Amino acid sequence: MANMRISNLHLQFGGLTAVNNLSFDIPDNAVMSVIGPNGAGKTSLFNMITGFYRPTRGEILFHGVNIVGKKPSRITSMGMARTFQNLRVFPNLTVLENVMAGMHSRTKQGLVGALLRTPGHRKEEAWIRQVAEECIRFVGIEAYTDRLAKNLPYGAQRYLEIARALAIQPKILFLDEPAAGFNFSEKRDLIGLIGRIREAYRIPVVLIEHDMGLINKVSDHMMVLNYGQKLAEGTPQDVLNDPRVIEAYLGKEEEDEAV
Repeated sequence: MANMRISNLHLQFGGLTAVNNLSFDIPDNAVMSVIGPNGAGKTSLFNMITGFYRPTRGEILFHGVNIVGKKPSRITSMGMARTFQNLRVFPNLTVLENVMAGMHSRTKQGLVGALLRTPGHRKEEAWIRQVAEECIRFVGIEAYTDRLAKNLPYGAQRYLEIARALAIQPKILFLDEPAAGFNFSEKRDLIGLIGRIREAYRIPVVLIEHDMGLINKVSDHMMVLNYGQKLAEGTPQDVLNDPRVIEAYLGKEEEDEAV
């Protein structure tokens, strides 16, 4: 069963085609990797799915609802969470405050409740804090709970973004280059975290990543983009052994000239 179905998705910037008639499904409870050379359209794809770009044409069905044209905040409230290639934390808020701030799409109490500190507002605020603390512990950065985000090590800031995404209790999670800047040990820990997310949350995890070793260890399914088009799709073993994929990454070996 498909958690999300992408049909004939196309994105044009003037005369430049960023994504070209792309169709694929994201199955339930799968870890899916989207790979491809730089400029292949991977982040543009994420931006269309999450509402930051509007497709030129095509359809994005999320649990049967076409989300094309909906605002990012509305899409988030439907249960879609993401991290970004470039860190987007609130530097002058603590780790706890960052995660709590990310939960605004799940709140029900309005401005009046907040101003008057009604019982309903206090109850909701306690719930938000509890969920935020659970997510911080889940990703393993509880030692930094009260520290300002700007004072965290780089890897902890990456994990903070993941904790904030998990706090909205998503139905699907998109990770844009989560291992960027990580060393070997940090990548190993990230592999473990992605596995725990899949097991604990039972949701699809879709990631853009360049580290083939990491992708091969965490992915059930893989799709390769090249010049905005789908080049290959299938299991990691099948995709990484596909001659077209090898050519896209390494170039085509010229045939020896006849003597």
